[in-house]
Amino acid sequence: MKSVTQSHTPVFNFSRIALVAVATFLMGAQGFGAYPSEEETPAQRTEDYNSAVALMQDLAAKNPTVAQTFQLGVNNGGQAIMGLKVGTGAIHNLLVATHHGNEYGSTEIAKAFAKDLVLKPIQGQTIYIIPVLNIPGYNMRARRETVNSRSYDPNRDYPGPCGSEGPFHLNSTKALADFVEREGIVASSTIHTFSPAVLYPWGVSTHDLSTPYDAIFIELANLATQESHYTVGNSTEVLYAADGTFEDYAFWKHGIWSLLFEAGYSHSPNATAVAELIRVNVPGLRRMYEHAPSARADDHAFHGKCDTRMRSMDRHDE
Repeated sequence: MKSVTQSHTPVFNFSRIALVAVATFLMGAQGFGAYPSEEETPAQRTEDYNSAVALMQDLAAKNPTVAQTFQLGVNNGGQAIMGLKVGTGAIHNLLVATHHGNEYGSTEIAKAFAKDLVLKPIQGQTIYIIPVLNIPGYNMRARRETVNSRSYDPNRDYPGPCGSEGPFHLNSTKALADFVEREGIVASSTIHTFSPAVLYPWGVSTHDLSTPYDAIFIELANLATQESHYTVGNSTEVLYAADGTFEDYAFWKHGIWSLLFEAGYSHSPNATAVAELIRVNVPGLRRMYEHAPSARADDHAFHGKCDTRMRSMDRHDE
């Protein structure tokens, strides 16, 4: 880890949760009122999952020495969940976007990061990029993934130290969990919209939020936000408690250095806003991976006490 000259002060009080909730209510379903030009209607969207796969195939075909497509698994609808493997290094890291299908800005960040990475892979690393985990949700512009007429929030479907809404109702989340164990993933980023913030564990239903590695997480998040100036902090304190998320699962189960990116100011960014999402997040993602530890955390067990009353704080909107 290199030293950091810039520092965003992390938020460490529960008043932030109340402020975010009030602000979201007052600003309406279209997002923060200061950014009305970012909104677009679903009719303006033309991309679907096939276009994301086509991009990955094109990048692999044009850069065969550094990039290959791979299949993460098959979802409940029989669709292959595809990703792009970039680099040949011994350290395996991960970026996964679009747990929530309506958050297509996250897909665009992942695609742009893949384009950037094939031009200049990070020395010593192999990075696996999954632009769309929730394929049916992405194609339908829906947050949740539906199986047999029941819908599930994919990013509440992992085991967690304080429980979850799953675990593993979805093939997609089980495939990702199996993948990170099999590939020995060391550092990960999950891309969502919107807050804007970059967040670290713990984000579960507890008042015991610190890990032994808060300083490292804060340093990585500061590195990732030098262009965006997003808020840096703990997930529960900046947003709200959410049990069963990938970010907490990855750290709790494996000691993976997992950061959650809540990018931008809208779930429906227009082309200008998407370009800005890419501009301020892709360099930070590269910087984060370049400075991430080369081995997993040793002390990743949850030592706190769960408070199930906090589950009512989960708005299921980020």
